[in-house]
Amino acid sequence: MTPNESRPSPGQHLTTVSHAGRFWDVYLEFEDNPKQLEHFRGLLAFAPVDRAEGESTVRTIPILIETSYERVVQRAQMLEMHQLSSFLRSLLP
Repeated sequence: MTPNESRPSPGQHLTTVSHAGRFWDVYLEFEDNPKQLEHFRGLLAFAPVDRAEGESTVRTIPILIETSYERVVQRAQMLEMHQLSSFLRSLLP
């Protein structure tokens, strides 16, 4: 990544998965919603490692909803590779 390129996600890197001959970095991001102060809402972001110009990161809706930041991170880390691949497949055309 050159200094002029932006990072594909502001989230925490979880792992890298393979799908359809490409590698995808998986990140955990949090939704900022001041109306939901009692819950933390996490979503998954997938960025192709070999990202082409104009290609962007794809994201799920918030799928991990817990009462603490730590619990969302813990649940995200418990996701298995086949689950992450399924989420990615659901986001691609």
